[in-house]
Amino acid sequence: MFEDLLRDAIAVLAYGGVGIALMGLGFVYVDIITPGKLRELIWVERNPNAALLLASNLLGLGGVIVASIFASDGRLAFGLASTAVYGVLGLILIGVSFLLLDWITPGKLGDVLCEPHLHPGTLVSSAAHLAVAAVAAAAIV
Repeated sequence: MFEDLLRDAIAVLAYGGVGIALMGLGFVYVDIITPGKLRELIWVERNPNAALLLASNLLGLGGVIVASIFASDGRLAFGLASTAVYGVLGLILIGVSFLLLDWITPGKLGDVLCEPHLHPGTLVSSAAHLAVAAVAAAAIV
């Protein structure tokens, strides 16, 4: 019984570490594909567009991570590796959806992030992030 508790605690720490690393990568990824510095836009300028886009990216990525953990069926080493791989693929797909949406819509979505007031394009882009992540998560399970 305590062996199961110890094994599960180790799994929580291991998956938590991989998840936090992927979330950090997600932050850097969004920061790279959008103009401005997210740290400044969100925490200093309190920009709702940048905050919503980053939040949707992290929530979508979290869904991919959860699906990957669920699909690992208790195989820790495989689960950690697949979580890392699927997490990176999820980030890539989210980025591609952002760039595709930016390409097919007027203006630049990245520039919208720098606007001080919430822009409808950010809502659409955030929904696309969540939808693409949900598709990736469904493909995993």
